[in-house]
Amino acid sequence: MDLSFLLFLSSGLFLGWSLGASDASNIFGTAVGTKMVKFRTAAVISSVFIIIGAVYAGSGTSQTLGHLGSINTLPGAFMSALAAALTIYWMVELSMPISTSQAIVGAIVGWNFFAGKPTDVSILSQIVSTWVVCPILSGLIAVFLYWLVRVIIRKSHTHLLRQDTYTRVGLIVAGAFGAYALGANNIANVMGVFVASSPLQSVSFGFGITLSGTQVLFLIGGIAISVGVATYSRKVMNTIGNSIMKMSPLMAWVVVVSQALVLFLFASQNLKHFLISYGLPSLPLVPVSSSQAVIGAVMGIGLARGGKSLHWDLIGKISISWVTTPIIAAGVCYISLFFLQNVFGQVVFLP
Repeated sequence: MDLSFLLFLSSGLFLGWSLGASDASNIFGTAVGTKMVKFRTAAVISSVFIIIGAVYAGSGTSQTLGHLGSINTLPGAFMSALAAALTIYWMVELSMPISTSQAIVGAIVGWNFFAGKPTDVSILSQIVSTWVVCPILSGLIAVFLYWLVRVIIRKSHTHLLRQDTYTRVGLIVAGAFGAYALGANNIANVMGVFVASSPLQSVSFGFGITLSGTQVLFLIGGIAISVGVATYSRKVMNTIGNSIMKMSPLMAWVVVVSQALVLFLFASQNLKHFLISYGLPSLPLVPVSSSQAVIGAVMGIGLARGGKSLHWDLIGKISISWVTTPIIAAGVCYISLFFLQNVFGQVVFLP
């Protein structure tokens, strides 16, 4: 592997680590916050399934980002990923569970402006619309699951100890599904800007396993996300798990399943093709924020229970960070590209 490529890829690895520290923590944030799953267990399960999802189902959402802006040089991709990563890192330091999707979209738009290339308004509108649809859809799913599970528990008369065991197992299974969905949906945020300029070739591992160059790139990105989960996600897990609203283990399970389903719906190419083949409407393949999905689910349950237990001040603060994130990332990317091209003499775009 070319050493210069690794150097330029370092910003993508940093972005993956930042995503692991922020968005990926949402997979098990509610479970860890309610003390139902140990952090170490959550980190291991998340790491394995994030990598699997990234490698085997990550291509759909990366194509959408490619249509928004095809960054055609490694220096340009490096700086776009770095701008998004720095924005996320600053927000994580403030314990704000922000959207990695919004950060990388902002950075891509910043690159488009600097390169003088048009931003596809239809694709951008499609992506921005998911920032509204994602939390609403997650909230609706959470309300439905919450009332459904409550009815099942009341009618089953399950002993509390057995119910506790079922909940723990359910949280682990839901977390594994959520990790897979996050890897499939959000690997585009980490490595999507490098796809057009990546020199990686296909690799065979034996036993009939062959990964394309893009899948190798996604494998590297998945590992970076996993490192972020293991090393720096505990702080944001506590914010998600406890600060927005105090949750029971059952509510934690509902939140995890809701966000996992939303991420899966926006990442599954097979589901999209199935729905289209029967003339049914389908969701776009767009990288969406697990933070938005989790917070939407938590708010849905909170509103269904009267809304009194929600911490509205914190929710407002998080909402403001969602609005400012893409703007900050775009500005940082534009200014950084200027210095990279004019001070360091790097070609950040090709005509």
